[in-house]
Amino acid sequence: MARIKGAMMTRKRRNKVLKLAKGYYGSKHSLFKTAKQAVMKSGNYAYIGRKQKKRDFRRLWITRISAACKMNGINYSTFMNGLKKAGVTLNRKMLSEIAIADPAAFTKLVEQAKAAL
Repeated sequence: MARIKGAMMTRKRRNKVLKLAKGYYGSKHSLFKTAKQAVMKSGNYAYIGRKQKKRDFRRLWITRISAACKMNGINYSTFMNGLKKAGVTLNRKMLSEIAIADPAAFTKLVEQAKAAL
């Protein structure tokens, strides 16, 4: 039986890693060993970043809603409690969009929240 060498698959695997490391600084984009480490690290950062993005956007929405609430003379937690009691089920993303795009509608929501308390 013929001896099988792994050169082709090894080259493919290495090229795949080097392709992912394209644009990295210094020898990280050309040397396999350092490229592999850099790609693994960047993969970890990307994984963590996908989780952090959700947190960051929620923080942003809450900050926007809070700022709009202060302009209407109510604080954020009281506003959210009032909306819950009023039966308004808008998520924070939509509330922040309303606060930016349509302040009059947001003022009506604040009035509804105040009435429910």
